[in-house]
Order: sequence, then structure tokens, then C-alpha cells
Amino acid sequence: MANSVANFNLIILVISLFTTFVRSKPIDVWPKPRTFLWPKPQARLLDPNFSIKSPNHQYLTPAANRYRNLIVNEHYKPLFNLSSVSVTASAPPLQALLIEIFDLNSPLKQGVNESYNLIIPAVGGSASLTAQTVWAAMRGLETFSQLVWGKPSIVAVGLTISDSPIFGHRGIMLDTSRNYYKVEDILRTIEAMSANKLNVFHWHITDSHSFPLVIPSEPELAARGSYGSDMQYSPDDVKRIVDFGFEHGVRVLPEIDSPGHTGSWAEAYPEIVACANKFWWPAGTKWEDRLASEPGTGHLNPLHPKTYQVLTNVIRDVVAAFPESLYHSGADEIIPNCWKSDPTIKSFLSKGGTLSQLLEIFINNTLPFIVSHNRTVVYWEDVLLDATVRVDPSLLPREHTILQTWNNGHNNTKLIVSSGYRVIVSSSDFYYLDCGHGDFIGNDSRYDQQTGSGQGNGASWCGPFKTWQLIYNYDIDFGLTEEEKKLVLGGEVALWSEQADPTVLDSRIWPRASALAESLWSGNKDEMGKKRFGEATDRLNEWRNRMVSRGIGAEPIQPLWCTRNPGMCNTVNLL
Repeated sequence: MANSVANFNLIILVISLFTTFVRSKPIDVWPKPRTFLWPKPQARLLDPNFSIKSPNHQYLTPAANRYRNLIVNEHYKPLFNLSSVSVTASAPPLQALLIEIFDLNSPLKQGVNESYNLIIPAVGGSASLTAQTVWAAMRGLETFSQLVWGKPSIVAVGLTISDSPIFGHRGIMLDTSRNYYKVEDILRTIEAMSANKLNVFHWHITDSHSFPLVIPSEPELAARGSYGSDMQYSPDDVKRIVDFGFEHGVRVLPEIDSPGHTGSWAEAYPEIVACANKFWWPAGTKWEDRLASEPGTGHLNPLHPKTYQVLTNVIRDVVAAFPESLYHSGADEIIPNCWKSDPTIKSFLSKGGTLSQLLEIFINNTLPFIVSHNRTVVYWEDVLLDATVRVDPSLLPREHTILQTWNNGHNNTKLIVSSGYRVIVSSSDFYYLDCGHGDFIGNDSRYDQQTGSGQGNGASWCGPFKTWQLIYNYDIDFGLTEEEKKLVLGGEVALWSEQADPTVLDSRIWPRASALAESLWSGNKDEMGKKRFGEATDRLNEWRNRMVSRGIGAEPIQPLWCTRNPGMCNTVNLL
């Protein structure tokens, strides 16, 4: 009897697991909409002269034109068989999509309303898209585009979609200091972000390795600190990127990391940078005595008056170039020995001063100035949570400060929100896309091995590789109270560029960032509250294929055989 019960339970478990692999609809949208009603899967032809009629708007009008061209000319060929969709060839083709916007003037900013409703009727000449804002309409346009396929083009009809994001901040962070990316690479990334309903391009522009951003009032920073005149971002480049972001509903959030990670500033102003151009980890010293956590040393000196003269110009010009209401000031990874190596700082410390007081001096001289330009300041979590160098919370006004977490997963998120701060989640255990590729330092004895054991994470500090499933299943507000959850703005995947450049940009980001996109837009659970990564696999295969057809070099997640044999590449066993 016991064996019978056990066998019965096993059968139920297998059935339960298998049903999670079944695609809910013959054609899907990525990210999955919150509500997608399509009671009878059917489609009809799209009129070759299909049009999109929308209110005139500086950014919506070009978006509507762009989507009209995509919808009419894409002729996407799905990986999966859509024979279950009834195509009514005799029905008149769909002629138009009519867009109605409730608030045409709402700016693209943190917390903007992105909710929309899309109705594509089984009969009649027009579909309707009603959206709260221009930016919500762009999300609806992307959804409509994914419901069109084939040659001649056919469109799914008889459906209603009601959609809105769970989290308002859904982004990608790209480091353009360690390796340079052309403007076209950034634009392609923003375009793919928009297709995935991601809305924040966090641009980590400068670091110790290079200063590629041309600051009009401080031109020597890029002239001397960049990798060369052909690896700089001019004011015109920045305007092009920002405008492109607006046309795709993507905010461009600049990060000028300081006071750490500023070795490149020393090329123009050596007097304001401590420990610049020194060997990062001197021979024979302990790890805690290093000058940097990786090659590329340099911290701004908070005690040098010229530090703030230069910073004032940098902040003023960056704020003028980027309309975004958030300004990311970094403030991560203050390495004690870097500051201690400077004579003036050494004197300060010898008189009873502390490293934390140094950071407080820096924050007190920069945060108010940034806030005076009507900006909210974003810092990495270190400014509050670092074990050695951190500032008193009284110096970080909660109404003007957002913290971005990258260590210790849920624990640090909890520490931040329980302190009353808003948080952006970028846990390196889940959201760092550069992890799992080894380390970039040379002469590394860890790689001199003759057996397969002991390789661990391959010397990648944040290894192993973060798979799309790991990213998809991460719950960024896990373990928080309902009040604390309100302080979680959203999350970002991050691509640090020690071992990345334009040749691998697309494949490092996509489709793993797509996993983030859906988990933050509509969640990672089905209507019953169960994780839906099983059925998401086929949908992500399809979406990845469509991205590739649109010119995004997204890496595959399975062999093509798996899409030709749905369910056969899944496991029905608990691993």
C-alpha cells in the first residue's frame, strides 16, 4: 500500500512538473503580459497598407513610425508550429492600430505609469491601444509587434491584453570605461532593451581605467584620461544616445563613480588623486594591504580643494547633458591603503581622523551640490554598509538618496530598506553578467593545474556563470515586509567590462537580460503562484530567435532540436 501511494505521488509530481512546460498559447509575448485573454486562438491577414494612428508627440511619433515599418516588413518566421491558430483568410485584413493616450505630457522618469490595454478584434478594421502615457504606448506597440508573423503578415486577433509592470525600474548597467563601446553598440543595446520593456540604461561611463566622457568645462579629463580621441563620447554623442533613449522609452542614467575608481582622472589632475598609477597589489603584501581590488588604482583626495573645483564642473556638465532625474555618484570600494598612501591624508589620520570621516567630507561636499540641481543621488550600497569605510546615515537624506545593492543578496537589500532607503537591486550572486569567465589578471598561479579538481569558480570572484534561469527565478523583494517592499524600485543586471567589449556585448547581455525583464515586468510565477521557468523556456527560445532576426546577437539557450521537440529537453525529476 505504501509503495502504491508513493508511486501515485510520483505520478502526480511528474504530471505537475510536465504541465509547467506546456506553452500557454501558440504565440506569446515577451515579457509575458499581466493579463492575456485569447479564448480562441485565431488570426487574420494584416493589410499591406497597415497604419498606426497616434497623437502627435516628439517621441511617440517616431516610435509609431518605427513600429509600423517593423510590423509590416518583419515577416517573422516562428520556431514553433502555429497550426493550432485558426487563420481566417476570408476575413477582411486588419487595417490600423489606433492609439489613445490619457496623459500626453507625462515625462519619462522614475515611477512613470507604463500601463496599457490592447484589443485586437476578430472582426473590424482597427485594433485599439489605450495607454496612460506615451511611454506606456511604446510598451503596447512592442506587444503588438510580437503578435504579427509570417509572409504575408498575419496578426493574432480576438484577444485582449491588459498590462503593466510590477517594478518601475528595470535596467541594464554597462561599463564603458574598462573597454570602450561605440555609440552604435550602445544604441543597439537600448533598442533591444525597449523590445524587452526594460526602461533604464545605467551608463557606468568612467572608472580608473579610462575617462571617455568629454566634459566641456574640463576637456583635459577625456583628452588625457581616455584611451584615445577615437574612444571618447562627445556632447553630440551623448545627445544622440539620450534622444534615442527617449524615442525608445529608455531613461539614460549616468554614473560618474567617485571618490574611488578615479585613477583615470590623474592623467589630467595628478594632484587630486591618491595612489594613482601604482601597482595594485604590491609583492609580498596581504590582500587587505592592497591599493585596489583589481589593476587600476586611484581615489580622489577629499582633502584637496581642487578636487571639488573639478567635481563641480563635472557634475554641472553631466547634469546639463543628461535630463535623467537620478545622478549615480558611485562611492563604492574605498580601499583603505590607497587613501593612506597620500601624505595629506596620512597626516589627517595621524591627528585622529578616520577613513569614514574622509568619505563623509566627500559626501558633504558633493551630495548637496547634486541635489541643488534637482537630482536624486544614487550610491552603491558601500556608502552605508561597508565594514570599514562608510558614512553616518544622517548624512544621506532618504528623500534625496537611493542605494544600489550588489553584495550578499537578500541580506543587504533588507538592511537598506529596513533603514528607510529606496533600493535598486543588482545582486552580484544573481545579476552580474560578467561572472563565470575566470579572472583577467596575468601571471595567475591558480591556473597552473594538472587535474580537474579544485578549479572551483575558475578564479572568477563572482562565479559561477549566471544562467538565465538563475536570473529569472531571483525574487528581489524576498523576505521583506509589505512596507519594505514599497522601497524596492526594481533591479538591474550589470555587465562590467574587464573581459567584455563590442565583440561579445550582445551575447553577454541577451537573452539573460530578457529573463530579468520578464521577472520584473510580470513576475516569475504563474496564476497559482508557482515558478514558471519551465514553460518560460520555450517562450524564451522563441523570443531569442526573434531578437536574432532583429539584429541582436543573443546567445542560444538550447539546441534547435529542443524547439522542434517541445518538452523533450526538460527534466521531470527534481534536481
